[in-house]
Amino acid sequence: MTTLTSVPPTTPAAAPPARFRDLLASEWIKMRSLRFTPWAIALTVLFVVGAAAVATLTDKATVSGPAEFRPFDAYPATGYWTLMLVASSMGALTVVSEYSSGLIRTTTMAVPARGSVVLAKAVVTAALWTAVGTAASTGSFLVSQAILNGHHAGVPITHPGVFRALAASALLAPVCALVGLGLGVLLRHAAATITTSVFTLLMLPTMFSESNRWSADVKHALVSAAWNRLVQTWEPDPASLGYTATVPGSWSAYTLWPLITVALAVLVVKRRDV
Repeated sequence: MTTLTSVPPTTPAAAPPARFRDLLASEWIKMRSLRFTPWAIALTVLFVVGAAAVATLTDKATVSGPAEFRPFDAYPATGYWTLMLVASSMGALTVVSEYSSGLIRTTTMAVPARGSVVLAKAVVTAALWTAVGTAASTGSFLVSQAILNGHHAGVPITHPGVFRALAASALLAPVCALVGLGLGVLLRHAAATITTSVFTLLMLPTMFSESNRWSADVKHALVSAAWNRLVQTWEPDPASLGYTATVPGSWSAYTLWPLITVALAVLVVKRRDV
């Protein structure tokens, strides 16, 4: 008579946790798969460069002026306010599109480390929009100086003040995109996030002036005012009654806005269900 021996059930091997580079690859695939991403980026870069060309062509001082760097020909507010709007909106959409579609639940089930997911989104967003901002900033400068060279008023990239304006304009895109992403995680609603981003980045600075100390301090802490100061190449008039932002303070605003919003997003997403 034979005896039957029971075979203990085998448990499936646990899948290894996702590495951070795997999260980066996943977020890049998600961003690249959005149909509107390449079109929005291409049209934005063309608009920014075109705005620089129009600003330079309509600047009457370029006809007979000396060869000096004209920052608001190369980097006009019209083009770069549009860049801020698009970058912040698309940064927000990288997050809120997952909330609206329900994909965020699948993501958090696959990767329980929600803070790492937000950081991966931030890294991919920063890398993409740094490339976009660099292309727009470099194109704006080259187009404006090509037009000015026809009037013998163009300057090289090594001219004093050019590199700071170019770098500030290039970094404006990732700064705004990260602010939009952070707000998207906090608010989780497309309309609310985009409205808040537009108000904070574009509308709020116009509500403050530089005539009073407290008002000037608030304005100088905002992103668009920081960009305006970094692009500006002339020093403030000592006899002016207004309070002018400093260059180190403007770089600090560039650093703190994305850092704080992304840090808040990581903190909040760890404390709530999704």
